Amino acid sequence: MAYTEIDDPTIYFNTKLYTGNNTGQSITGVGFQPDWVWIKSRTDTNSHNSWDSVRGVNKYLENDTTKVQTTVTNGVTAFGTDGFTVGDRDAINDNGLSLVSWNWKAGGSASSNSNGSVTTSVSANTTAGFSVVNVPTTGSVLTAGHGLSQAPEIIFEKSRDKSDNWIVYNYSIGNTKALFLNLANANSTATDFFNDTSPTSTVWTMGSENSVNNASQETIAYCFHSVKGYSRISNYVGNGATNGPVVYCGFKPAWVLIKNVEVAEQWRIYDNKRDPFNHMFRCLFPNANNGENTTDNQSEEIDFLATGFKIRSDSRQLNGSGQKLIYMAFAEAPLVTGASAIPTTAR
Repeated sequence: MAYTEIDDPTIYFNTKLYTGNNTGQSITGVGFQPDWVWIKSRTDTNSHNSWDSVRGVNKYLENDTTKVQTTVTNGVTAFGTDGFTVGDRDAINDNGLSLVSWNWKAGGSASSNSNGSVTTSVSANTTAGFSVVNVPTTGSVLTAGHGLSQAPEIIFEKSRDKSDNWIVYNYSIGNTKALFLNLANANSTATDFFNDTSPTSTVWTMGSENSVNNASQETIAYCFHSVKGYSRISNYVGNGATNGPVVYCGFKPAWVLIKNVEVAEQWRIYDNKRDPFNHMFRCLFPNANNGENTTDNQSEEIDFLATGFKIRSDSRQLNGSGQKLIYMAFAEAPLVTGASAIPTTAR
């Protein structure tokens, strides 16, 4: 099978590290104009911040809380051709603060999508399998157009107007269950989440769960599906040993998100900018405002490999015996159409 035609690892996803200056600065070197910017301070307890081009500048949500959308004047003030600009807001630009931003490219300015029962505003990158979608919610079961060419495999939903949980759909646990990005909880079962209906190539279903589907309000959603050679959304089963599974992605990862779906354990994010060698130990927790873990214990974390990643922990967070763990990974150097199927080597 031919690989998806992606010829640059920074075209659609990139991690950028920067240091705060408390006055405002342009963060460049991302390699594209991002449509979702996820920022976290590495050394203190400021919350994770999500900013996107569909909602517009200076509007943020906190990934680890139930807080409603907040509008400020000193947040992400612009999405530029090679990154973004931040004001003097402490959580994303406090003086001397070490920060990480994870950046995804969708489709730029949003367009109307009438494929579902409501008209959504969508910024979609069908090549990269990613879209940002604003949904006008009704309080009743609805379908929403996502703008992609195939069904999303993971969707992160958050009400802009209601203080409540982030709801996460993942195909590995099915359409009767959900996870919560801001919580460590195991998966929860309820018809209200997705009306027991899987996404299609044009829409996904939002049940009557009022945390994300209240009448006359709005919900933002980040939708992804796997793209061979560039991204992979899948799962593995833990073996409970320090010699854990090797998880095949088909590429060397640049970024990996992992969650045990069967027990209450934290979400974990690793990337190759905070850890420039293949042993990954600087993890951040999307459901918590903690600074990053800095204890280098090679028996407790993961390694990035040429074709995926290797679990080196017997902890339930990464490797619960017989338990399912989901992951989402993006490539450091995506394979391209017509290229040899030999991935790049591990660091």
